[in-house]
Amino acid sequence: MNERAPELAAAAAPARVAPPANRSKTGLVEIEQGGPLTPVQWIERKMLSRPLIGPLAVLVLATIVFSIVSPNFGTLQNFSLILQQVQVIAMLGIAQTLVILTAGIDLSVAAVMLLSQVAMGKFAVSLGLPLELALVLGIFVGVACGAINGLVVTKLNIPPFIATLGTLSIFYALNIFISDGESVPYADVPPLFNWLGTGFQVLGTTFTYGQVLTLAMFLLFAYILRNTAWGTHIYAVGDNIEAARLTGIRVNRVLMSVYVVAGLIIGLTAWLLIGRIGSISPTAGVGYNLASITAVVIGGTSLFGGRGRIMGTLLGALIVGVFSSGLSLAGFDSLWQEFTIGLLIIGAVAVDQRLRKIGR
Repeated sequence: MNERAPELAAAAAPARVAPPANRSKTGLVEIEQGGPLTPVQWIERKMLSRPLIGPLAVLVLATIVFSIVSPNFGTLQNFSLILQQVQVIAMLGIAQTLVILTAGIDLSVAAVMLLSQVAMGKFAVSLGLPLELALVLGIFVGVACGAINGLVVTKLNIPPFIATLGTLSIFYALNIFISDGESVPYADVPPLFNWLGTGFQVLGTTFTYGQVLTLAMFLLFAYILRNTAWGTHIYAVGDNIEAARLTGIRVNRVLMSVYVVAGLIIGLTAWLLIGRIGSISPTAGVGYNLASITAVVIGGTSLFGGRGRIMGTLLGALIVGVFSSGLSLAGFDSLWQEFTIGLLIIGAVAVDQRLRKIGR
């Protein structure tokens, strides 16, 4: 009898597969080592799979706290005022989000916005063109500026930060040159240009058509990024540009389209700005470049590209507005408002770095 028969039989038997380590109710392995998830790890994984959880939690918590501290904060009228205050930044944030999702950045958004609104005033007030045509041409100026940014990035292969830093100076100089540094007062601004600042009543609270446009644009681009091939390509380019190129995505075409669409959004924002301030000023909103980036970052979009949600930018803009309004009503100096926003930015980037590490 073969003394090795038991060994051969064991070798011939099908190998047993060790059962996986602890699995959650979804059937996924919780931790390779077999231990259960800690609360912090569970939160991190939830935030990785649902990027809006973080900024939404901050917004809700801040709203509750400030409503307790200041009774006037929690009114519908105050929330309408907050949305009016952040609507321009939020709209610019849509354009900024598209660019940042491709792992770029646009430092010229405010300069393009100012140039577009000054062009609208020049076409309508100085040249006497029909108002509808002047409005469309002003928006087209934003599209043209976006196309210039896209060409500098794709054709000259200049990094977006440097490219838009250069066009920031160019567009702002053109803005001052065309306007001669002078504003168009409210009395001379055509009613069509101020239409987005027109208010209407809902439940006794005043809202504006500009707020409606802002929310509609967020819903539109949330759908586009989530349900179209163009949106998928934007995420792919931002996540890994070389891998996107190898899969057949025309990277330069995607980047060019992103900057052009961003220019279109900025052109519409110029119209929104006129309705917001009631005049055409070549210096209004000069600091909105950083403000738009702030809204995007606090909203959970990664500065390294490929991860984030457009609705997160709306939440980010609202968080800035809520903290500014809440601290003001609580009697804090504007200095501490800036201090708090700085902490939020650092915290948001730190969370993003942690989630990127987990995602690898």
